[in-house]
Amino acid sequence: MQEDSRDRWSSHRGFILATIGSAVGLGSIWKFPYEVGRNGGGGFLLFYTLGLALVVLPLMLAELLIGRRSRADLPSGMASLAQSTGRNPRWGWVGVFAIATGFVILSYYAVIGCLTIAYAERAVLRGFAGIDPGAAVALFAAITGDPIAFAAYHAAFVSATASVVARGITGGIEAACRVLMPLLMLLMVALAVYASVVGDVGRAAEFMLVPRLESLTPRVALEALGLGFFSIGAGLGVMATYAAHAARDTPLGLVTVVTILGDTAISLLAGFAVMPLVFAQGLDPSAGASLMFLSLPVAFGGLPVGDLVGLTFFVALFAAALASAISLFELAVAPLVKYGRLTRGQACLILGVACWAAGLPSLLSFNLWSDARPLAPIIGFEASGIFDALDRVASDLMLPVSGFLLAVFGGRVLSRAVFAEELGWSTAAVGGIRLLLRWIAPSLIAMFLVLGILSA
Repeated sequence: MQEDSRDRWSSHRGFILATIGSAVGLGSIWKFPYEVGRNGGGGFLLFYTLGLALVVLPLMLAELLIGRRSRADLPSGMASLAQSTGRNPRWGWVGVFAIATGFVILSYYAVIGCLTIAYAERAVLRGFAGIDPGAAVALFAAITGDPIAFAAYHAAFVSATASVVARGITGGIEAACRVLMPLLMLLMVALAVYASVVGDVGRAAEFMLVPRLESLTPRVALEALGLGFFSIGAGLGVMATYAAHAARDTPLGLVTVVTILGDTAISLLAGFAVMPLVFAQGLDPSAGASLMFLSLPVAFGGLPVGDLVGLTFFVALFAAALASAISLFELAVAPLVKYGRLTRGQACLILGVACWAAGLPSLLSFNLWSDARPLAPIIGFEASGIFDALDRVASDLMLPVSGFLLAVFGGRVLSRAVFAEELGWSTAAVGGIRLLLRWIAPSLIAMFLVLGILSA
């Protein structure tokens, strides 16, 4: 395609809202509060912030640079940029691996995304009044235990994602993010204010912000790095895919910083929307993934106007899930359109069906296949069902491998001149980013990868 025929972001603001939407996702609202709780609060946040600066920021910059410089999908862009610097064009296969990683994540991510629809529907039709821990477990079992109804919710979420992407960059993704991101921020602020009034905000603040010496361990540091990967999606190539549609004068450094700050702000708002209620209701702040769908309905049931609060929360969660799913979907649609010679609508239809089908094993692991442990003989996840095993394989193994390779590509294949031309930074600033990409980021990612393998 010629450059002037490509769909473009209509403005820098639209592009930034889309990158924030990609970064936020369920990781910032679903995973962030319980990871903070599970790993000791403030100490974890300290490591999380350090990981953002040393790994996520330079890696995201490299992705944005790859996309805008190449004006192509991720595999084609990496291949052409490698060739232009005298390197092997087979670097394009790293882009293929990143897309495969994104598709695996999308397959089970959509299963969690569809639960936000089910719980929002529950808030409207029956509410959460009077629900206790036993009733919360029964509610979750009722939603996930019916494979037909669960698959229908799953289809609805995938269809919503595909329908947005099918409308293109400006009319679909950008238009959706212009609505979803302000709505998400507004809802999270409202929830955080409400939780601060009716919940135990003092204990929540101490728990989340005050570092505790016992939590300052290498393992917690690597867990924090892993959350940064999952939350922002660095290493997947999503930012490169979005940047391929960005104007030449887009300030990539500003986009990177604003995206990371926006994601972090929403993550902290999510923590202050959740943790004060958890402490006020005497619930376990380190309850893990069940915190979102088992503990919070109990909290909502004991609050004034709890049904409205619950509805607001799950609508916000749906907005975050949809915005992030859209970016993962676009990551795979771009090469399908190019290599499959398909229209965007055809590519979205094919990918939507494939995503729904690929999500069925994860979906069925909550009901008919709850006892299945197919990966245990290979990677030793004896205690993990299909959903948990896929999450660990993608988040702890595939994603860091993809991130490692993209960091190496950015630091050792892309030249100093390319960075200088695209970023317009001083020699010292460019040298600092390339230092992080050449040595610091790959080393930290490799340590996280080893931890994932050892804990398998």
